[in-house]
Parts: sequence; structure tokens; C-alpha cells
Amino acid sequence: MRALQWLVIALTATMIAGIVAVVTVVVQRMPRPEPYPALPDGLTLPDGAVPEAVTFGRGFIAVVTRDGRILILDRATGALRQTVVPEAAPTD
Repeated sequence: MRALQWLVIALTATMIAGIVAVVTVVVQRMPRPEPYPALPDGLTLPDGAVPEAVTFGRGFIAVVTRDGRILILDRATGALRQTVVPEAAPTD
């Protein structure tokens, strides 16, 4: 009976060590969140433009405004490159 008690203790210790090992591996392998790209200091939107979404591309920043415009800004300087006004979707 004494041997069975020691086997149960050994099994419990082994299971605890296994859980600690699995948690350690999972925590170490979790990806770290990438930092957001930096916005240029001189970034200003045209008057009345309220941003709803921002997308970072190579060399540009696209800002979708509340009124539906897409503003393409230079990533380095923040200067406005282009304004895109999508056509309204047809309603059938």
C-alpha cells in the first residue's frame, strides 16, 4: 500500500511539472503584437474630414473619411497626394 501511495505522489508531481512546462512553452511562443507604424508629425487632414479608418502602405497612408472619401497621403511628409471619391453603389 505504501508503494501505491508513492506512485500517486510521483504521478501528481509529474503532471504538475508537465502542466508548468506546457504553459511555459505556450507563453513563450505567443506572438508579440507589432507596434503601429509611426504617423508623420505634419499629418493634417483637409477641413471637415473626420477619419474612420487608416491603412498603412509602402510609402503612403490611406485615410477613409466619414463622408466616404479616401485620402492618399505621403507617408514621409504627410502631404496629400490624391483624393479618391468612390462612385455610389447602384441600388436595384
